[in-house]
Amino acid sequence: MFGQIVFTRTLQAIPTLLGVATLVFFLLHLVPGDPVDALLGETAMPADREALRIALHLDQPILMQYGNYLSGLISGDWGTSLVDHRPVLERILERVPATTQLALVSLLLAIVLALPLGYWAAKHAGKSQDVMAMGFSLVGVSIPNFWLGPMLMLLFSVGLGWLPVSGMDQPGSMILPAVTLGTALAAILSRMARSSWLEAMSMDATRTARAFGVSEQRIWWRHAARLAAVPVVTMFALQLGAVLGGAVITETVFDWPGLGLLTIEAIQRRDYPLVQGCVLIIASFYVLANLAADLLGLWLDPRQRNV
Repeated sequence: MFGQIVFTRTLQAIPTLLGVATLVFFLLHLVPGDPVDALLGETAMPADREALRIALHLDQPILMQYGNYLSGLISGDWGTSLVDHRPVLERILERVPATTQLALVSLLLAIVLALPLGYWAAKHAGKSQDVMAMGFSLVGVSIPNFWLGPMLMLLFSVGLGWLPVSGMDQPGSMILPAVTLGTALAAILSRMARSSWLEAMSMDATRTARAFGVSEQRIWWRHAARLAAVPVVTMFALQLGAVLGGAVITETVFDWPGLGLLTIEAIQRRDYPLVQGCVLIIASFYVLANLAADLLGLWLDPRQRNV
């Protein structure tokens, strides 16, 4: 039964990815600007411009280009970069490790901050500790990455000189980007953990455990924690995609050589195949994160399998 649900949910992800690939392809071709101008400049000779357009297959009708793009995706050929003429997939795979490293550290930081903060707020619900914890989370949610990153850079890199300004080659390079990326996620998860824990403590299962004489600490960390884990894990999995999306801004601010920075560089150069590949990879992570959230929810709460 569970295996059948996994298979069905996985199949449902395929049309989503196809829709994303289609949407990105046509939106990119509607954006003002010509990749030939970006490569040769506006002062290039018309003959040179036309020769390059033919070489890049940009002279073909848009539907033919779309058909070639889809057939290439199916066969594993994601195209060639218009700028350096290297395979798109090769260039993406070079940048994925840096983005993965940043995302994992940011997620770990978010978990380390969010779970104790959510537990502390739920344990002291309605008291000053709760107000302080939720006030911190509100600040974390409200501050955008494009503001927090430069402020941290000005304070700890320019002002105090403790950490590197940009890049990933020096010791401590990971700290500022990870804090920038993980703070908002920690704030969201802490609020979700608080509300989920409080809801779980009011359920029949926890009341029954309390009636049987189970210690309060055991109820909080075993019975209630398992019930509260379903929405928290779901939110965590969904935010995994948001972390990759936020990495586009964070990597640009800190010049982190990952997939986000590569996407921005490709957009600036009108490198259509590379932009399509980058966005498709990020969208795939979103879809896989949603799929993981569904499956984890089914595993933690078997009642959902009958829905």
